[in-house]
Formats: sequence, C-alpha cells, structure tokens
Amino acid sequence: MEVLAIIFRKKRIFAIQNFPIMIFVDIKNDVAFRKIFGDQQKSEVLVSFLNAVLDTQGDRIITRVTLLNPFQLSAYSRAKATIIDVKARDQAGREYIVEMQVVEVAGLSKRMLYYTSRAYNNQIDSGEKYSELTPVILVGIFNFIFTKNKHYISHHKLMDTATQEQIVEDFEFHFIELPKFQKQASELASLVDKWVYFIKNARNLDVEPIDVDDDGLKTAYNLAKKYNWSKTDLDDYDYAAMREQDERGKYQLIEQRATEKGMEKGLEEGLEKGMKKVAEKLLKEGLDFAFISKVTQLSLERIAEIQNNISL
Repeated sequence: MEVLAIIFRKKRIFAIQNFPIMIFVDIKNDVAFRKIFGDQQKSEVLVSFLNAVLDTQGDRIITRVTLLNPFQLSAYSRAKATIIDVKARDQAGREYIVEMQVVEVAGLSKRMLYYTSRAYNNQIDSGEKYSELTPVILVGIFNFIFTKNKHYISHHKLMDTATQEQIVEDFEFHFIELPKFQKQASELASLVDKWVYFIKNARNLDVEPIDVDDDGLKTAYNLAKKYNWSKTDLDDYDYAAMREQDERGKYQLIEQRATEKGMEKGLEEGLEKGMKKVAEKLLKEGLDFAFISKVTQLSLERIAEIQNNISL
C-alpha cells in the first residue's frame, strides 16, 4: 500500500509540475454553458455528454448533432436569460433539450413538460403524418434538490405503473441534481461521473484531471479555460454571473418575505386565539362588552360573536 501511495503522489506531483495552473469558468454560468455545449463547430462536446447521460446503446448511440439554437454571443450579450438551454437534433431525428437551472422556480416541472410538448408539436405542420414525429428528450441539470431519488441522476418516462409497459415512447426526462453528486476526482467510475464532476467543480480546479480520456470531455475542458476566452466573452461571462447573483437575491428575498408573512400570520392567529379564550372567560363572569374589548383588543362585534357561540 505504501508503494502505491508513493507512486500516486509522484504522478500527482508530476502532473502539477508539467501542466500550468489553469483557471476554468463556472460551467453553470449561462454564457459559459452555451459557449461550451452550444458550439456547432465543437459538437463532439454535446455528443459525448448526451451519450454519457442517456447511456445510449446500439442504434441509440448518437454520432452527430445539429444545434437548433447555436451559441452566438451577440444574441445573448447583456440579455436577460431566464432559461439556459441548448437544443439539438441527432442523426436519427431525435430532439434534445439540455437545460441548466441554477435557481429553482415555481412550476418548473410543468414548464419542462410544456417545452418538450411544444418542441414535439412543432415538428410537423397541420395535415402532415403523425408518423413523422420523433422523440423529444429533455436533460435537466439542477443546482438544487428536485426529486426524492437518492441518486444524482434519474430517468423518467411515461409507462404503465403496474406492468412498466411503455406505450408512449416519445418523451423522456433525465435529471441531474448537482448537490447530490459528492464524488471526488479519484472516485469517478464512469464517463457520466466525469461529466457531472466537470460541470459542478470546474471553476474550483487549478489543473485539468489527468484521467480525462474522452475527446468530447477534453474539448469541453479546453473550452472552459479562461485564457482561451476573448475579453468580450469574459466581460459577458462576468455580467451573466452578476445577473445570476441578482436572480438568486430576488428569490431569496421572496422566500424571506413569504416566511416573515407566514410568521406574522401565525402570531396574529395565535394571539387572536388566546384573546378569544380570555374573552370567553370574562363573558362567563358576566363582565360587559366594553370592558372585555378594552382588555382583549377585540371588537365589540367579535365579542358578540363569541357570546353567541357560548350560548349555543
């Protein structure tokens, strides 16, 4: 064991000494995400990622994709991006929506179903054959907990709950929940592990992992190196980061206000309930409404209502 540990340390030292320290962008940033996964000239990145996440086999293996919304910085520059997605079609006509969600928003599950349904519906015009419709597959990458599944990746399809038979085959949802991914670099066992590690941890790395042996993932790491970015790209990357922080702050403020209102409502309800009991006791003692109202701060109408309920 000691010999193996020494060899590992030597390899690690060798890796650090022979490769320059690098700074990688945050893949969860909308500009970075689109630049890395939405480049038609570097489509091997998306091909590798999809094959890894979907665990494709046989004729399902993706060999090429056509980007339906290729990345163009000018189109996103300084724009308010509420949805970070990449859309593509593979060689068999299947459509893919890869979406990055940093902050959980209300109605997310319904929105994803709406997007996949709309993409499916837009494949044909009125009067064309339904047989020409092809599957739509959504891959959601979430920076929050979304499902009760203990695994970081989950696959969802429409099927019979009793027999698991799948009659409706054209919709699939694959969710990656980044907070559930806790593997370290030495624990990465599969290509999908390596991809999720890249997405979650790239910005915290100072050197590219030495075991990256997939061409698409290698390209992704290269695209994520800050020194390969132009000043314009970096400016927009920084602006997107500030915009994301503003969005986080907005949702945190909404949650805080909702919590405060809930607490206030609870206190008000508790106080009213307590004063109601005081009023009941005083009414039973035969004290007049005006005195009870002064003690409990309840209106005369409310005290009369309490009196009627006692009489019943």
